[in-house]
Amino acid sequence: MSDTPSGLPDLLAYLGDIGYGEVYAVPPGSAPATAVAAAEVPLSPELQARQDELDALAAVVKQCRRCRLCEGRQQTVFASGRAGAELMFIGDGPGAEEDRQGLPFVGRAGELLTKIVQAIDLRREDVYIANIVKCRPPGNRDPAPEEVSACRGYLELQIELVKPKVVVALGRIAAQTLLGTDTPIGRMRGQWYQWFNVPLMVTYHPAALLRNPALKRPTWDDMQQVRDRLRQPEASDGV
Repeated sequence: MSDTPSGLPDLLAYLGDIGYGEVYAVPPGSAPATAVAAAEVPLSPELQARQDELDALAAVVKQCRRCRLCEGRQQTVFASGRAGAELMFIGDGPGAEEDRQGLPFVGRAGELLTKIVQAIDLRREDVYIANIVKCRPPGNRDPAPEEVSACRGYLELQIELVKPKVVVALGRIAAQTLLGTDTPIGRMRGQWYQWFNVPLMVTYHPAALLRNPALKRPTWDDMQQVRDRLRQPEASDGV
């Protein structure tokens, strides 16, 4: 990936360079309040600079009209969490409740994800959660290729600014999109991959666990691997 842009003008220029022709300047202080979780500990100057970039990007996403998903959304769903989170989860797209609240994973699947995070000795505010697309697909259908493409630059900037040690792809759509494959999730899960030089684990989406409780055990096996990887001194080096 390229070097992280510094400042909103550079950020907008970067988005233009990767094909984001429709971006809008947003007045200072108007970044969505739901873009990040409340911070309990002040960020270091370096982390604060990266967080400011994430807030600026959230404001740009809020105005995005690059694909047809903007026509039916109540609001964009950028992310929860903050720069410096060691663990990043990536799902497919917002659902109805996420569309109402402007935050990812806040419905029943979100409650289960919170429990999964707690089970590996973390808090929800310790992790960064985002989606492949930032607006709800109608009827919770799979995101279309052009919709994924429209949001991809945003997601790439998010991982560049957050700089997680480990990424977890939640579900088939996220895993296949990030890894550029059509391999079934049952064959992908439980294995380590590389995505933008960050170790990536594939596991089942929490919604799938609600439909099929038998998937809870393999998901727990996957998350134990994630927990152990995070405890290694250099979790982001190699697979």
